[in-house]
Amino acid sequence: MKMNPKPVWILLAGLSGCGADPAPGLVLVAADEADAPEGAPPDPAFWSAQVGGGGFGNDESQYYTARPDNAAHDGAGNLVITARLERYGGRAYTSARLTTQGRHELTYGRVEARLQLPVGQGLWPAFWLLGANVGQVGWPTCGEIDVMESRGAEPAVAYGSLHGPGYSGGDALSAAFRAPPDTSLADGMHVYAVDWQPGEVRWSVDGTVYQTARATRLRSGMSWVFDGHPFFVLLDLAVGGRYGGEPDATTPFPQRLVIDYVRLYRREAP
Repeated sequence: MKMNPKPVWILLAGLSGCGADPAPGLVLVAADEADAPEGAPPDPAFWSAQVGGGGFGNDESQYYTARPDNAAHDGAGNLVITARLERYGGRAYTSARLTTQGRHELTYGRVEARLQLPVGQGLWPAFWLLGANVGQVGWPTCGEIDVMESRGAEPAVAYGSLHGPGYSGGDALSAAFRAPPDTSLADGMHVYAVDWQPGEVRWSVDGTVYQTARATRLRSGMSWVFDGHPFFVLLDLAVGGRYGGEPDATTPFPQRLVIDYVRLYRREAP
């Protein structure tokens, strides 16, 4: 899961570092504002840690732990996922993957996070949603919505993708948001969001919509699997794998994915 997407187009847009206010009709139902003391672990009422080092279907090189060395608050209003160069569990690197599965799940609405991305060959930060029925129907039938994923070697580009039956892995439905020349998405915080309603998913960065996917646009052999069931949130910082390749001598460690907040909104019935 979280397979590498195939970019379809690239949009050039300005960056402000601030997201637009949610549209009328959206109600905040869950949030992690990351306002905890330095060294505190991720909020256990919001997150759980996914632990393991099996490569996660992408030949990734990290071992995900539940240690504060890999996920903790910085005391300045941020939750930080840290990737480290260290042998652990038979892997060359450690990092963290956080999930709201079983805690906070959403069917339609808006999901957004304010993030600062890392820079470096072989890094793969991601903010994504997975169908909560994955244990029953498997992937990609459960559906996957990649709100943001980025290659650390290309810090000016963020991708948004859909994975479902007939369009998964390297054939995902995907588009890319590119920062203006001589700027980087790693220079500061930016808000990555999806707005999701029956038959439609829209992606934005700092309030600028750069991709809209609709059920009516799917080609023959593709199935829309994003309606009528809940999804949960994941945040991780992978190292290595088929998406961005392995780190090299130019990649310093430790590396950080900095999370100012994550917010989930539901849409009120009209």
